[in-house]
Amino acid sequence: MLKRLPKYLLLFLIACCIKNVALAQTVADSLSAKQTTVYANVERDFYKKMGPQSRLYNGMEYDLYNPHMKGNAYYDDVDSWNKGSVFYDGYLYTNVDMMYDIYKDEVVILIYNNFMRISLISEKVRDFDLLHQHFIYLKNDPANSSSLKTGFYNELYGGKIQVLLKKTKSIQNSTDYTGDIIPYFSPTKDYYLFKNGKYYTVNGQGAFLDALSDHKKEIKQFIRTNNIKFKKAPEQAMTAIAAYYDHLTD
Repeated sequence: MLKRLPKYLLLFLIACCIKNVALAQTVADSLSAKQTTVYANVERDFYKKMGPQSRLYNGMEYDLYNPHMKGNAYYDDVDSWNKGSVFYDGYLYTNVDMMYDIYKDEVVILIYNNFMRISLISEKVRDFDLLHQHFIYLKNDPANSSSLKTGFYNELYGGKIQVLLKKTKSIQNSTDYTGDIIPYFSPTKDYYLFKNGKYYTVNGQGAFLDALSDHKKEIKQFIRTNNIKFKKAPEQAMTAIAAYYDHLTD
């Protein structure tokens, strides 16, 4: 059963979706007891017309940040809308206007005529694709001491082993020449490798090779032969090495 939308949001969507604008406006203007039946009928009609698409509009209104902050909260500093796809609440939605807020770790979508931004409920997001990257939702497992923090991770490679990237941003403060405090977004990133039910933090070549120690000799030869530059391009290096490791363990 679908979760009911907040009334103010539902009313707006109804106004956009149904042909009888006058009726929608009447409902939007007043929710008195006399109109309860009208509201219920229009709501039912809205869900019937929208079908599975209505599930996508099940979230919270997204609050914007102080415009005076330096930088932004978004993945790769991309603060514009881009088309993406998201598997949400049991359905796949494509061609969705999206942004990924890595400070709040939330997927943000734009709905209906640029009227409103909403944050999707993270627990309902299985995965999403945006900016040519694939992101998955992981939930912390208290029974696994290596389990990662609940949230979204960029899946760089997903085979028998898995390579993940987690980009985050925190809010820091600096002082300008007048002594005023200026908040700014500070980025960080961490890499993880999942192997045999355990997560390893692999922020350098040494840690990455240690996690694959059962084939370390072959991997080192693979790196030399293919002139792989780990420090220069760690994500490409990890992806190539992980694929080669999976080949070795076939």
